Amino acid sequence: MNRLTRFAALLWLGLTLPLASHPAGSALRIASLVPKNSPYHQQLLELGEAWRAAQGGGAKFVVFTDGSQGGEAELARRMRIGQLQGALLSVVGLREIEPSISALQSLPLLFKSWDEVDHVREKMRPAMEKKFLDKGFVVLGWGDAGWVRFFSKTATFRPDDFKGMKFFAWGSEPEQQAIMKSLGYTPVPLETADILPAIQTGMISVVPSTPYFALASQIYETAPHMLEINWAPIVGALVVTRKAWDEMTPAAQTTLRASGEKAGAAMRVQARKEVDEAVAAMKKRGLVVNRPNAEQLREWQDLADKLYPRIRGTMVPAETFDEVFGHLKAYRAGKGS
Repeated sequence: MNRLTRFAALLWLGLTLPLASHPAGSALRIASLVPKNSPYHQQLLELGEAWRAAQGGGAKFVVFTDGSQGGEAELARRMRIGQLQGALLSVVGLREIEPSISALQSLPLLFKSWDEVDHVREKMRPAMEKKFLDKGFVVLGWGDAGWVRFFSKTATFRPDDFKGMKFFAWGSEPEQQAIMKSLGYTPVPLETADILPAIQTGMISVVPSTPYFALASQIYETAPHMLEINWAPIVGALVVTRKAWDEMTPAAQTTLRASGEKAGAAMRVQARKEVDEAVAAMKKRGLVVNRPNAEQLREWQDLADKLYPRIRGTMVPAETFDEVFGHLKAYRAGKGS
C-alpha cells in the first residue's frame, strides 16, 4: 500500500480517537484533514516547536492529521468542548464558527486570480478576525488549498452536461442543495468520508475537488475527467480557542501569532504550486483534462450570475456578500480591468 493509499484510507475511514480535556496552557492539540508528513503538516510542527520553546514548562504540542479526529464540523465541536485547542480548517469548518466566512469560498467564478483572493481577504481580515474572537477563537494565519475543479466519470464541458449527474454536496449545506435543485442539478448530501466509496459505487458521479485532494484521495481513478475551470478557491485558517490563548504566556502568544502568520503564507505558496503539479501527476496516470471553449465559458459565467442572487442572504449573509463585491469592484477599477 503506497503513501497516498494509506492517506486515503485514513481520511475516508475518519478514525476518531478519544481525547481528554487538558489544560491548554501546558498543551496544544491541533487537528486537521491534511496528510501526515505533507508540507502543511510540517508547517504545523515547526509552529509547535516555536510555541513550545516560548511557553516553556514542559509544554506539549500534538498535531492530529489525516482526519483522525473527524470531519471539520467535528473538529469545531471538539474545540468548543476542550478536547482540542486548535485546528487548521477550510471554510467548511470555519463556517461552523462564523457563517460569514463563506463569502470567501462560496461565490463561484467570482475570483479570477489569487491576487484578487488575497486582496479581498486582507480587506475583510480585521473585521472577520474580530468576529471569530467574539465567538471564542483566535485566528493565527490564513491559507488556501487551491481551486475547486469538477471531477466526473464522463467528459463534461458546459453546465448542461452535468444535468442528470449526481453531485457530491456537503451534508451540512442544505441551502446549497436547494439552490442546485432549483437549477436542475442533483445534489447528493454526504460527508467527506463518504466520497470515495460513493463515487466507486455510483452513488455520485461528480466531485467538486481541488486537484491535490483528488490526487491524494485517488478520486481521479474513478472520476478520470477534470473540467478545467477555477470554480472557487478553497480558503482556510489556523485557529485556536480563546481559552487556550488566554492561558498562554505573553511570550508564547507573540511567538504563536508570528509563527501562524508565517505558516499561513507558506501554505498559500505551497497550495498554489500544487494545483498544476497535481494535475500533471494525474495526467500521467490517465486523467483527461477538458478545457471549455469561449462559448462554453460564457455559459459557465451565465450560471454563476444566476447563482449570486440565490447565494446572497442564504449561503452568504447579504452584508458580507455586498462587501466582497465592493472590494473586488474597487480592486479591478484600480487595475484598469
